[in-house]
Amino acid sequence: MNDAIAYKILTGTEFAALKAGVFDGAPVDQADGYIHLSTAAQVRETVDRHFAGQDNLVAAAVDLAALGEAVRWEVSRGGQKFPHLYGRLSIAAVVAHAPLARAADGSVKLP
Repeated sequence: MNDAIAYKILTGTEFAALKAGVFDGAPVDQADGYIHLSTAAQVRETVDRHFAGQDNLVAAAVDLAALGEAVRWEVSRGGQKFPHLYGRLSIAAVVAHAPLARAADGSVKLP
């Protein structure tokens, strides 16, 4: 895959941990053994499926090149390939972030 940027949806607590340099993943990430990321095209479905009804979420844009070989593209939901990070997510790899917001059509506004 050649997507240069992927996205991580974080709770406020998880984002605070990321900024403090101690983010090893959300509980689902830790259970699966990698940090789940989504491409721009996958973010809306990720939010709809896994974060419905939650407030105080942050969308973080992650530079995949900065993470190097720790990123693996693996088949997941619906046969799609998703970027999975096998390691800690560093704030240094986050190129932008913003509170999660939706456009009028329901799509996620990306930072």
